[in-house]
Amino acid sequence: MRPLAAGALVFVTSAAVLVLEILAARLLAPYVGVTLETYTGIIGTILAAIALGTWLGGRLADRRNPRTLLGPILVLGGVLSLGIVPIVRLVGSLPLGGGPAPVLLLALAGFFAPAAVLSAVPPTVIKLQLSDLASTGSTVGRLSGLGTAGAIFGTFVTGFVLVAALPTSPIVFGVAIALMVVGGVLMLTLGRSENGGPSGRAVAAGLAVIVPIGLLGVVVDRMLNPCERETAYFCARVLPDLAPCIGGLTLYLDTLRHSCVHPDDPQRLDFSYAQMLSDVIASVGPDGSPLDTLHIGGGGFTMPRYLASANPGSTSLVLELDPELVQIARDELGLQESPDLQVRTGDARLGIQDAVTDSADLVIGDAFGGVAVPWHLATREFVDQVDRVLRPNGAYAINVIDHPPMAFVKAEAATLAAVFEQVAVLGPADRLAGSTGGNLILIASHQPIDVAAILSHNRSRGDNDEILLVEDDPAYLADSPVLTDDFAPVDQLFTPAR
Repeated sequence: MRPLAAGALVFVTSAAVLVLEILAARLLAPYVGVTLETYTGIIGTILAAIALGTWLGGRLADRRNPRTLLGPILVLGGVLSLGIVPIVRLVGSLPLGGGPAPVLLLALAGFFAPAAVLSAVPPTVIKLQLSDLASTGSTVGRLSGLGTAGAIFGTFVTGFVLVAALPTSPIVFGVAIALMVVGGVLMLTLGRSENGGPSGRAVAAGLAVIVPIGLLGVVVDRMLNPCERETAYFCARVLPDLAPCIGGLTLYLDTLRHSCVHPDDPQRLDFSYAQMLSDVIASVGPDGSPLDTLHIGGGGFTMPRYLASANPGSTSLVLELDPELVQIARDELGLQESPDLQVRTGDARLGIQDAVTDSADLVIGDAFGGVAVPWHLATREFVDQVDRVLRPNGAYAINVIDHPPMAFVKAEAATLAAVFEQVAVLGPADRLAGSTGGNLILIASHQPIDVAAILSHNRSRGDNDEILLVEDDPAYLADSPVLTDDFAPVDQLFTPAR
């Protein structure tokens, strides 16, 4: 094999491994969410596969002619890659529960074997290229460098281009087919030059087995794919009449039931967090007075449309990360933008920097990465930006999820208290006491929080939530840390449901 072809082969297979690694997060997200645990499990699994595959590939290349190994290795890697999607769909449909174990199970089942097999290519190519001990260092260094360059290329092209252009499954199938084609070509060229190399008939027979496997994978994916649309960030689906959103449309993002939308009745709020946010709105804009509001996260755009109906004349600027999610809201959830309801796509941490100082009566935080608030939207530095945007008598209301011992909720409350004079926690009494978990609303302001107005609206709609004023209960925060850009262990503080 010529040095150029050898380098290209190492480059391509290393790129393929990283393409699969980046896509793993998207395939696993509908079943285990997108958290630090998800990425940790995927990265650890792929690294273990690379270590094992490289080691065993080198040992095999010492015992067998590497010319006859390369083709079968690539074909086998392609076949195993064909199985990634159906395996993840089948295993993911089982009742796996939460925590690191399901992440590791899905990553191992779907990605360990193909990554390990493909990682056997570089040592096999190196063995094939080593013809002179005097050039061992340069040969190993060149091919190792090309392998790393391929991994970088696979990472960039997947994260910046492929996931934004195509659904995940076709990309995985495309990678698998490309590997098998390259493997077949190598079997017909390198292998045939040696005695006992495979014939064209043998390759054709192999393809006759591979094609049905690929078709089966496509069928399983179509049957078990939980996504209606795959965006660059989420597995999204819209489901009608899903309790408690009876008569409405429920937006699911990965594992999180995110929004309930009633396009013809925007004041109908079926989710408890949205109802509690309406209590805060009633206190900031009494008697339906108009409010200028900044929304961190759009989702189903339930709250901007509620404001437009309940507080006529209000303006809403929505910072939504995912442009495809905005399009889903337009196509399926009845979103109609106007001068009073504007949407800017992009990360809210950057988008808020362009918001005008003292321009908002209310900022509503409703952004989630999985089931937790993205860490960079939970830090004091971000809260400082919220404070800059708020008018002196404005309020910041943020929807959070946590479970006992509520370490994240308390840390976020401590972070708000580091910037604002008044901080309150709104929710059911058992959640405030830390005996159960779920959604809570954190409220922050420089002015006294109108507890009476919030509870009055809460009672008027038949609920019995309570408010805890952090200033009145110093023990609530205890030793909770203030989250900063330098220290924001949100995923570690957050406790999932058990």
